[in-house]
Amino acid sequence: QVNLVESGGGLVQPGGSLYLSCEASGDIAILSDMGWYRQAPGKQRELVAIVDSAGRTTTADFVKGRFAISRDDAKDTVDLQIDKMKPEDSGVYYCYAVRRGLTYWGTGILVTVSS
Repeated sequence: QVNLVESGGGLVQPGGSLYLSCEASGDIAILSDMGWYRQAPGKQRELVAIVDSAGRTTTADFVKGRFAISRDDAKDTVDLQIDKMKPEDSGVYYCYAVRRGLTYWGTGILVTVSS
């Protein structure tokens, strides 16, 4: 079992920044992918960014120039820096991890971009 706990969400004004962090615990040896998805109200969950065990990243098109993902295997964390935030970035952000072909999700953390 892999447990994922997100932190750092909240309310931010348009143009502002937010730093999300996710810490993994439990049976976390040999985690392959770690990353973030998000889900806006009334929409499907979508990929934000993923980092594999070799450090390669996969990112959504909307990420470019505004989001940065980082993974620290020594601390078992995967973090997401979001800059120049837009109202359409609002939603629940979920931490994601894969171990031995099984997918694990955090409970999600709410991000609201509003003035």
